[in-house]
Amino acid sequence: MSPAIPPDIVSLADYEPHARRRMGENAWSYIAGGAADERTLAENQAAFARLRLNGRVLADLAGAHTRLELFGQRLDHPILVAPTAFHRLLHPDGEVATVVGAGALRAAMVVSAQASLPLEAIAARAAAPLWFQLYVQPDRNFTHALVRRAEAAGYAALVVTVDAPVSLRNREQRSGFRLPPGVEAVNLRGAPQPAAQPVAQHESEVFAGLLRAAATWADIDALRRLTPLPLLLKGIMTPADALRGIEAGADGLIVSNHGGRVLDGQPATIEALPAIARAVGGRVPLLLDGGIRRGTDVLKALALGARAVLAGRPVLHGLAVGGATGVAHVLKLLRTELEIAMAQTGCATLGAISPGVLWRPEAAAW
Repeated sequence: MSPAIPPDIVSLADYEPHARRRMGENAWSYIAGGAADERTLAENQAAFARLRLNGRVLADLAGAHTRLELFGQRLDHPILVAPTAFHRLLHPDGEVATVVGAGALRAAMVVSAQASLPLEAIAARAAAPLWFQLYVQPDRNFTHALVRRAEAAGYAALVVTVDAPVSLRNREQRSGFRLPPGVEAVNLRGAPQPAAQPVAQHESEVFAGLLRAAATWADIDALRRLTPLPLLLKGIMTPADALRGIEAGADGLIVSNHGGRVLDGQPATIEALPAIARAVGGRVPLLLDGGIRRGTDVLKALALGARAVLAGRPVLHGLAVGGATGVAHVLKLLRTELEIAMAQTGCATLGAISPGVLWRPEAAAW
């Protein structure tokens, strides 16, 4: 039985201290950490806070709803569970608890290739659409076999993370983070690794070592030929990469800086979104992750061009505190706050959300 949600939790931020106590410092360093000095990690939330809203009154909200369709899939709301690794690090039921909690809110979930349970076992408990997140592995045959497993298990879309060939997370280094016994990326078990090649002291460990088998645009071309599933690229932060992704056959793009975990000094995702939306011009759906902590954040992302958002760390906080119940509660809080924000800005449907819900200094002069 999942523990009761502590009564002092009434927002996503309230989950953090409870989650930190439940998971301990080893897991916390992994979940909470960002790249280098963690400035981009902080900016993902700070940039949302700088955006203000225009309240509108007396709107006719009869028949209001948050439904949408993405890639032929009908969703009750635009809040998805982002792909995150090793859920058994936080709860013994791992990703099964997460997918059950997501299903209770009819929230689509993107399952990580680094899940700590088999992708088939997770799919067996799903009550809402599941997408599969893929890291291109050094052995491309193994990568393609993993895609076939996801197809056979009923996953409805493929999300390829494109922004994480290498990273530097100092918090994990300082804490000496290690996965505990019994927690591993089980779906990558047996993946062939390139033979280790010695790197001389004067050579680059990054360019001559870590990046030897990194993915390129040729891998996206190959995946597009391989699978009929909708293909999304996660990690797009510039208009140029967005347009290149569409050329490669992407059906959707996720504006993401990996939660601030791969390259410090990038802008917040909500800051990068408007230029990407202008360049894409509606040719494919845009989604966004990074910094979503309130339903008003969801509204702001939709106002600037996103069709949906993904929540990562808050879902993990809910999982650590309350298992499936905690995950469902996190998603319920976000959805309820979104509905309130829509009502207060006069938007009866997601299609009614426009840049006009955002307050601009020049508008205050009227």
